Amino acid sequence: MKKWFFPLSAALLSALFPACTGKSVTAELDTLFAEKFPDDGPGAEVVVVRGGHIVYEHGFGLADLETRAPITDTTMFNICSVSKQFSAVALLKLAEEGKLSLDDSVAKYFPQFKAPFYRDITLRHLLSHTSGIPDARPRTDEQWARYRAENDSRFDCVRDFKLFCDESESCRYLEKLDTLNFEPGTGYEYMNPTFQLVLMIVEQVTGEDFDTWMHDHIFVPAGMPGTVYFEPGRDIPAMAHGYSRGKDGQWQEDDYGECSFFQTKADGGIYTTAKEFIAWDKALFGDAVISAASRAEAHTGHVATDIPDTDYGYGWFIERHPDRPQKIYHTGDNGGFYIFEGRFPEKDLFYLIFANQPHWDRTETVEQVDSIFRRNGWI
Repeated sequence: MKKWFFPLSAALLSALFPACTGKSVTAELDTLFAEKFPDDGPGAEVVVVRGGHIVYEHGFGLADLETRAPITDTTMFNICSVSKQFSAVALLKLAEEGKLSLDDSVAKYFPQFKAPFYRDITLRHLLSHTSGIPDARPRTDEQWARYRAENDSRFDCVRDFKLFCDESESCRYLEKLDTLNFEPGTGYEYMNPTFQLVLMIVEQVTGEDFDTWMHDHIFVPAGMPGTVYFEPGRDIPAMAHGYSRGKDGQWQEDDYGECSFFQTKADGGIYTTAKEFIAWDKALFGDAVISAASRAEAHTGHVATDIPDTDYGYGWFIERHPDRPQKIYHTGDNGGFYIFEGRFPEKDLFYLIFANQPHWDRTETVEQVDSIFRRNGWI
């Protein structure tokens, strides 16, 4: 009996056997990131997980220019604003347990805030950046110096970085606030300081220190026992330093010793590894920390952002790009750390880029990675 063989096109082979394109993806990602992060400077850890399996993992460059320690999947990075999703999950978990409601008002937890609009601002508004509370923090070194001079004896480094809160004067910035930028729920303004209220709400509701409760109820159940929040003097093993280029073009350290905002926790204080963040993604989509219903609520766009085709949920951006599946993602930057993590839930595809230097175009790079996935039939 004669057997007939018909040549198959590359496109058809890719459609029939998408896993076979893995070598192409690996080669393309290697080329892309090797150009951005040379071996002799600060760099990045890049990981891709597809169908629950790590299909790409590569460390580029150095975690510490002094010790010459290379970046690996166990290097500890400050993940900056990617920390917000953990704070959002904390409130969702407490809501599931009946210990609070996302419809609770801010006034319920902070009766010292006297303005009537605090009764209209809910926990949902805090998580979605729709509270209307203005961001009046000092930003530049000059502004911080002036703030310290004006508040010399009352200034407490840790508490004041938590939305101008200290133990002696209890959130004086919010106490004296009498005007919002917009009515709660009617607009969007990305806000770091309001996430500090989440920290204090967790402590009120649980009666525990925020770090301890997050470790025991979020990090450990998610397979992240080594993940911690920054505190001055806290030992963080295998920690990457953040770097940026000075005016002379040379690398200079640019992290918690040089940058003011490492003091805050709920909005951007987590140090973790790529390896543990992969465990987080698995736990999140395996309903090991919160329910599928709560996750869906967090990953639903509750407000349009100033980014095209992008909404904000609770601790995540939701991209609705016309030529690809929905993407759930977040970015983070603080000092020299420059972070991205994103997932295409419909395709069971997740990736992260943890970098310890900001001199690369994150938006362009993410688009290049997505294009690699698209060319190879992954999205």
